[in-house]
Amino acid sequence: MSSLPSHNKDPSRIRKQFSDSCPVSSVATTKSLRHERLSRLGSSGSSDVSNDTSTNHAESYFLQRENRLSARKKAQEETANNDYKKMYEKALATNQRLKSRLETSKQELTMMQDQLERAQKGRQDDCGANVLEAEKKESWSLKKRISDMEEQLKIKAELKMENQRLKDENGALIRVITKLSK
Repeated sequence: MSSLPSHNKDPSRIRKQFSDSCPVSSVATTKSLRHERLSRLGSSGSSDVSNDTSTNHAESYFLQRENRLSARKKAQEETANNDYKKMYEKALATNQRLKSRLETSKQELTMMQDQLERAQKGRQDDCGANVLEAEKKESWSLKKRISDMEEQLKIKAELKMENQRLKDENGALIRVITKLSK
């Protein structure tokens, strides 16, 4: 039993040895596994024609499989690269569009600020004359109201005095009437 050839080692052990080695790309790993399988098939001990055809079939199968896998990986990488490129181009276009909108908004803001400043200056100039005239009218109306109120206060004071005089007269008349009635 110890005379078993070295090519009959446990396949899982061989795979483990390959996977434990330094990390290599998956293509290199599949190539080494293919080579290992082919060497096992080739060194099976019998060298008849049927074994040769099975080796050729196995080899062609592994070559086709390897080609399919590599083509699929390339296609995936290309689509991933295209996706990133499309996303980058889309982000770049969006960024440019937003920058142009920001610039137009800034220009509109400066125009509005200029218009506001001009309008405020114009109002101050116009308002200066209007304010003076309005203040004059208001002061005149306030003076008139003050004079009216002063007159009303004078009338009110006169009425109070007259009311007091009438109360005094009424009290005196009541005293006279009471003395006469006794």
